Amino acid sequence: MRIAFVGAVEGSLVALNALIDDGLAPILVVTLAPEAAHRHSDFADLAAPARRAEAAVHFTGNINAPETVEAIRAAAPDLTMVVGWSQICREPFRAAARLGTLGYHPAPLPRFRGRAVIPWTILAGEETTGSTVFWLDEGTDSGPIVAQRLFPVAPDETARSLYDKHTGALAQLVPLVARRVAAGDCVGTAQDHSLASYCAKRTEADGEIDWREPAEAVLRLVRAVGDPYPGAFTHDAGTKIRIEAARLLAPRGRFIGLAGQVQTHTAEGFSVLCGDGAAIEVTAWSGAASKPRIHVKLAGA
Repeated sequence: MRIAFVGAVEGSLVALNALIDDGLAPILVVTLAPEAAHRHSDFADLAAPARRAEAAVHFTGNINAPETVEAIRAAAPDLTMVVGWSQICREPFRAAARLGTLGYHPAPLPRFRGRAVIPWTILAGEETTGSTVFWLDEGTDSGPIVAQRLFPVAPDETARSLYDKHTGALAQLVPLVARRVAAGDCVGTAQDHSLASYCAKRTEADGEIDWREPAEAVLRLVRAVGDPYPGAFTHDAGTKIRIEAARLLAPRGRFIGLAGQVQTHTAEGFSVLCGDGAAIEVTAWSGAASKPRIHVKLAGA
């Protein structure tokens, strides 16, 4: 089985290593050049492990560029696998491999198609999610499903813990599916498009905390957009503070003040009042050398 592999993030590296460890090293790895690492907060270098496995490496910033499609055609793969690449793959790219192109999505397709799926899963309060391998088609995450693993979302799930659950499933799914395709099991199950839902793109700016929100919503945002993503943040007199970890400190009525106002300093950090009158304790942060002053009001830029 001749495989071309496409990816550029931590999950891509996990999948690539799983293929290599299973004796299915790709003949070609298509990835981002290191100078384009800023495009992904979870960027990973695939070139080094690819070369150690004696795979050719092609750098691109556009998966549909003619030179990229030609590089894949020249490698004459039986199968192309795309794991961790945030561009729609057009027909010339999808058709470059003899058997077609498989994609991976960290969601229980047909639900949660689209972008920023891991943060949205936590923000939406989902109790179950999944990892899906599917045949790419002209739509967005809409092709026939080849394999899917479902697993629970914990009440205190963070972006990192959920990301790691997905990469754990990915490490099992990718070599399993590659071997199924090699054995001639190429048929997937059509998605029920009436059940589809779509996640919108998120940017770093979407991590700004609105302290008028209830404490639970603020804590959910902190968990949803943290490592490996840019994180939740606020400002203290123009200084941007990234809130990396927080927890509920006191129920409504314990502290009286304004939403966003620092109420106390604690052994591990500082407390902030939220819009519902409950206070959270910030236990890990970056961007400020010291704790914000008591009674200062944290806000947007």
